[in-house]
Amino acid sequence: MELEFTGEIIYWRGPSPYHYVPVPAEESAAIKAVASQVTYGWGVIPVLARIDGTVWETSLFPRDGRYLVPVKAAVRRAEELDLGDTVTVRLVLGAAR
Repeated sequence: MELEFTGEIIYWRGPSPYHYVPVPAEESAAIKAVASQVTYGWGVIPVLARIDGTVWETSLFPRDGRYLVPVKAAVRRAEELDLGDTVTVRLVLGAAR
Protein backbone atom coordinates (compact mmCIF):
# COMPACT_ATOMS: atom_id res chain seq x y z
CA MET A 1 0.00 0.00 0.00
CA GLU A 2 1.22 3.49 -0.86
CA LEU A 3 -0.01 6.69 0.78
CA GLU A 4 0.69 10.39 0.45
CA PHE A 5 -0.36 13.10 2.87
CA THR A 6 0.66 16.49 4.18
CA GLY A 7 1.35 17.21 7.83
CA GLU A 8 3.27 19.32 10.30
CA ILE A 9 6.52 18.22 11.94
CA ILE A 10 5.95 17.87 15.68
CA TYR A 11 8.18 16.97 18.62
CA TRP A 12 7.03 14.31 21.05
CA ARG A 13 8.80 14.08 24.41
CA GLY A 14 7.73 10.50 25.05
CA PRO A 15 10.02 7.69 26.15
CA SER A 16 11.85 8.12 22.83
CA PRO A 17 11.92 11.87 22.10
CA TYR A 18 11.81 12.45 18.37
CA HIS A 19 10.39 14.54 15.55
CA TYR A 20 7.34 13.08 13.84
CA VAL A 21 4.71 13.81 11.23
CA PRO A 22 1.29 12.58 12.41
CA VAL A 23 -0.59 10.56 9.80
CA PRO A 24 -4.07 12.09 9.26
CA ALA A 25 -7.11 10.18 10.54
CA GLU A 26 -8.29 8.91 7.14
CA GLU A 27 -4.86 7.55 6.16
CA SER A 28 -4.38 6.12 9.66
CA ALA A 29 -7.66 4.20 9.28
CA ALA A 30 -6.43 2.78 5.94
CA ILE A 31 -3.16 1.72 7.58
CA LYS A 32 -4.99 0.13 10.51
CA ALA A 33 -7.10 -1.89 8.06
CA VAL A 34 -3.97 -3.64 6.70
CA ALA A 35 -1.78 -3.44 9.82
CA SER A 36 -2.02 -7.15 10.64
CA GLN A 37 -0.55 -7.98 7.22
CA VAL A 38 2.49 -5.69 7.50
CA THR A 39 3.33 -5.29 11.20
CA TYR A 40 6.28 -6.99 12.83
CA GLY A 41 4.89 -6.62 16.32
CA TRP A 42 3.55 -4.13 18.89
CA GLY A 43 1.52 -2.48 16.11
CA VAL A 44 4.71 -1.03 14.62
CA ILE A 45 4.65 -0.96 10.81
CA PRO A 46 7.77 -0.88 8.61
CA VAL A 47 7.67 1.68 5.79
CA LEU A 48 9.77 3.28 3.13
CA ALA A 49 9.22 7.03 3.66
CA ARG A 50 9.98 9.98 1.40
CA ILE A 51 9.97 13.73 1.94
CA ASP A 52 10.99 15.63 -1.18
CA GLY A 53 14.24 14.01 -2.39
CA THR A 54 15.06 12.09 0.78
CA VAL A 55 14.03 8.44 1.17
CA TRP A 56 14.56 6.40 4.35
CA GLU A 57 13.38 3.23 6.03
CA THR A 58 11.52 3.66 9.31
CA SER A 59 8.55 2.35 11.24
CA LEU A 60 5.20 3.93 11.97
CA PHE A 61 4.23 4.06 15.63
CA PRO A 62 0.61 3.92 16.79
CA ARG A 63 -0.37 6.83 19.03
CA ASP A 64 -3.85 7.91 20.13
CA GLY A 65 -5.65 6.10 17.30
CA ARG A 66 -3.34 7.45 14.62
CA TYR A 67 0.20 6.74 13.45
CA LEU A 68 3.37 8.80 13.70
CA VAL A 69 6.12 8.91 11.04
CA PRO A 70 9.55 9.41 12.66
CA VAL A 71 11.63 12.04 10.84
CA LYS A 72 15.32 11.46 11.56
CA ALA A 73 17.74 14.33 12.09
CA ALA A 74 19.55 13.35 8.86
CA VAL A 75 16.29 13.79 6.92
CA ARG A 76 15.57 17.14 8.55
CA ARG A 77 19.09 18.35 7.75
CA ALA A 78 18.98 17.09 4.15
CA GLU A 79 15.66 18.81 3.47
CA GLU A 80 16.33 21.84 5.74
CA LEU A 81 13.26 21.10 7.86
CA ASP A 82 12.42 22.28 11.35
CA LEU A 83 9.75 21.88 13.98
CA GLY A 84 6.41 23.22 12.70
CA ASP A 85 7.24 22.90 9.00
CA THR A 86 4.52 21.38 6.81
CA VAL A 87 5.72 18.55 4.57
CA THR A 88 4.33 16.06 2.08
CA VAL A 89 5.11 12.49 3.11
CA ARG A 90 4.97 9.48 0.81
CA LEU A 91 4.86 6.03 2.40
CA VAL A 92 5.15 2.50 1.09
CA LEU A 93 3.92 0.14 3.81
CA GLY A 94 5.86 -3.05 4.50
CA ALA A 95 8.51 -2.04 2.00
CA ALA A 96 12.25 -2.20 2.19
CA ARG A 97 14.74 -0.90 -0.32
